[in-house]
This record gives sequence, structure tokens and C-alpha cells, in this order.
Amino acid sequence: MKHIRQFGIILFISLAGEVIHLFIPLPVPASIYGLILMLLGLKTGLIPLEAVEDVSDFLLEIMPMLFIPAAVGLLDSWGSLRPILIPFLVITLFSTVIVMIMTGKVTQFFIETDKKKKGTDHESDNR
Repeated sequence: MKHIRQFGIILFISLAGEVIHLFIPLPVPASIYGLILMLLGLKTGLIPLEAVEDVSDFLLEIMPMLFIPAAVGLLDSWGSLRPILIPFLVITLFSTVIVMIMTGKVTQFFIETDKKKKGTDHESDNR
């Protein structure tokens, strides 16, 4: 029952992202709105980490399997991709590098913020 509740929370946040996407006319995918909502919920403590941790770990473990349908779709579109293969590969490589850099920078920011927060908490405990 615990896993169903955790998965339900994740699905509800995803649904909220879809609803926001309907009302905000920006070219931002609904999943990004959902991720932002989840991040805000976790950072503010509105959603405790324990409320989604087990199912989140499971979803991260099977993430490579979730890319198989997209890869099969690319193979199915090979006839359309062949004439633009070089630009497609260059754009894919460039965007992958950009995403990796930005992900690393955001992760570093949150790690440093967490270290500073824990450092000030320990200093106030010692007084």
C-alpha cells in the first residue's frame, strides 16, 4: 500500500503539471512544470522525502528501460532521418552536452546550498 501511495503522489504532481501546462501558454513541457512542483514540494517540506523515496528510487533504476520505445521510434523513422543524419547527430550531441553541463551546475548549486544550510545548523547547535 505504501508504494501505491507514493506512486499516487508522483502521478498527482504530474497531473498538476499537465493542468498548469493547459493554463500557461509557454513552450514548456508539462513534465517540467511537474518536476518544478515536485522540487518545490520537497524543498519546502510540503512533500516529505519519505513520501516518494522508494518509488522514486525504483523509477530511477528502470529509467534506461523507459528509453527503449523512443529508440525503436527512431529506428522506425530511419528513412526520414537518413537525409539529415549529420545535422541530427550534431544537434543531438550539442544539446546533450548542454544538458549535462546545466544539470551538473544545478546539482552543484543545490549541494553547496545544502552544505551551507547544514553548516549554519551545526554552528547554531554548538552555541
